[in-house]
Amino acid sequence: MTPKQPTAALPDAPTNPVQALLEAPLSLRERKKLKTRQTIRREAYRLFIEQGYENTTVEQIAAAAEVSPSTFFRYFATKDDLVLSDEYDPAMVSALLARPADEPFLTSCREALIGLIRALLQHERQELLTRMRLVTEVPALRAGLDRSGNSPRDLYITVLTRRAGVEEPTYDMRVTAAAIGAATTEAVLQWAAGDGREDIADLVDHTFALLGSGFAGV
Repeated sequence: MTPKQPTAALPDAPTNPVQALLEAPLSLRERKKLKTRQTIRREAYRLFIEQGYENTTVEQIAAAAEVSPSTFFRYFATKDDLVLSDEYDPAMVSALLARPADEPFLTSCREALIGLIRALLQHERQELLTRMRLVTEVPALRAGLDRSGNSPRDLYITVLTRRAGVEEPTYDMRVTAAAIGAATTEAVLQWAAGDGREDIADLVDHTFALLGSGFAGV
């Protein structure tokens, strides 16, 4: 009787719902690249906590993540980019596009963002807090947050144009995206500046209440 050959073990399904959402549309090769990127970032944050942002080199980060410096630069253009970029935009775009098409955009953003934040807090709270602390404490990172490609404004413009079925955003779309992007960024920075003691979901909810009221109470 021919002995039965062992079957190859399947990769474990992610227990983090945000990770599952990020991996769902990816091929096996793309999932491996995503995990390498996340490993590099996780090791970088550990080193930043231990020895400070300025004192940590790309070479040290690469060694801790067990990759070469050239591999680091295939995933991140600079050390700053490692902090300023993330993988969450696709999850946020998917969550927004899943909302009812006739729902006010402010409501869609409020519900989608708070849902994503709660999932992140449950599974990746320390990483999120470390990242935003760095942005509040390192001037170059704070300035870089507003550069094209890093701003939440770009994400909201993407969703607004897709919902409307147009190629280019209107002036109203650009203003809406800029206002929501700037306001939600302030909420996250406020949370980090308070060392995460406030409930970030409550801060974001309050932020959208202010936007919805037209700042009538200010």
